[in-house]
Amino acid sequence: MAAAVLFFCTRPTFPVKPPGTTPSPWLNRFAVFTALATLTLLGMGGLVTSHGVGMAVPDWPNTYGYNMFLFPVSQWVGGIFYEHSHRLIGAFVGLLTAILAAWLWMRETRGRSRWLGLGAVILVVVLLGIRKMPVYYTLAAAGVLVMGFGLYRYGREARQLRWLGVVALAAVVVQGVLGGLRVVWFKNEIGIFHATLAQLFFVLICAIALLTSRWWRVQTSSQGSQTSAGRGWLNPTAGSRLRWLAVGTTLLILLQLMLGATMRHQHAGLAIPDFPLAYGKLWPAMDAESVMRYNQQRLEVTALNPITSFQIGLQMTHRIVAVAILFCVAWVAWLTRRNAGNALGVMGGSLRRLAQVWLALMLVQAGLGAWTIWSNKAADVATAHVLVGALSLVTGALWCIIAFRRLPGTTDAAAALSGQVRQTLAGDFARSNGGFHGNPATVTNH
Repeated sequence: MAAAVLFFCTRPTFPVKPPGTTPSPWLNRFAVFTALATLTLLGMGGLVTSHGVGMAVPDWPNTYGYNMFLFPVSQWVGGIFYEHSHRLIGAFVGLLTAILAAWLWMRETRGRSRWLGLGAVILVVVLLGIRKMPVYYTLAAAGVLVMGFGLYRYGREARQLRWLGVVALAAVVVQGVLGGLRVVWFKNEIGIFHATLAQLFFVLICAIALLTSRWWRVQTSSQGSQTSAGRGWLNPTAGSRLRWLAVGTTLLILLQLMLGATMRHQHAGLAIPDFPLAYGKLWPAMDAESVMRYNQQRLEVTALNPITSFQIGLQMTHRIVAVAILFCVAWVAWLTRRNAGNALGVMGGSLRRLAQVWLALMLVQAGLGAWTIWSNKAADVATAHVLVGALSLVTGALWCIIAFRRLPGTTDAAAALSGQVRQTLAGDFARSNGGFHGNPATVTNH
């Protein structure tokens, strides 16, 4: 239903002035606020998992039989405080996302498409308020389809940010339903998908904040003007390896966050209690007898749930990937500093500074990872580790967006530059052959 409405909204309109072409500082501020609210939501989700209180509220979408928004404050105690607060902040982020999607749609459309799009957003919010499981199942299934459709449309019309708003709204609906199903079905595997989609949603909101910013418009305009003048032209080969290295590193960070989510949602504590060694060795023994000995020690010392050889291997993989990420980010920062002026165009300075921030975040993240083990997975330290991981993923994604930008008018600029070259060659030919008569372009066509 939602996909059909959106498809109908894509029918072309012909406004007198192209909509959404003027900058809107308040739209950008609202996108930034939504990103900060999403980061807060990630932090509260990290506290829920770190404290092991994901099931402190065993029903959904209600809270102990109450409407979620009417649950008495006097009962916000213990783990209920973290889980219920997580739900309320999630609802707030969902509302902000709906407003952001509607705002983007209203800015970039006119006529019937504008009002149908706004009506679709309002309809989604109303349906979410019905609070019935069949409705949530339907919205989640439609949300997956709408995300694919929105990404497809944005791929064809990259200047129309409203499609990113559509994807964000669909993603937040799917994310909310996944969080609820984690409680209703009592499946830790759903929690892993819930945590991963949360990271991707945060990246998407931050991307919208970047693309609606005045800085982005100024920088892209500067790039376009310098390109048309023959300066600041992006080298098609010199920066290619650097850009793809950054993409690979960002994907590796996403994989690392998924590994971390898998470890957290197993609720088995630390599979390896020491660092930098692992059970006193560079690589721990993982045979059945050794694992039995580890579990006996855990039971006597900390009374934690038993672990398996798979969990030990998973944590060792997490450590190895962490080292690889730190090396790759350092490599990106070094190459960016070395090639910022040549291979990356006029935004090279911004990319260099962003790469330095990225490296600093990874160093902090490595320290927090070690501290998480040394503190026996203290909730506040583990949650800080989650948040810095999210910021590291966003930083890498924004670096890639800036480096891979496609600017409007670059084809025209290239054509203009080619015309200038042809005129110059024609003039040189004329001077060397004592002049010519007729169209100068005919000389270059011989």
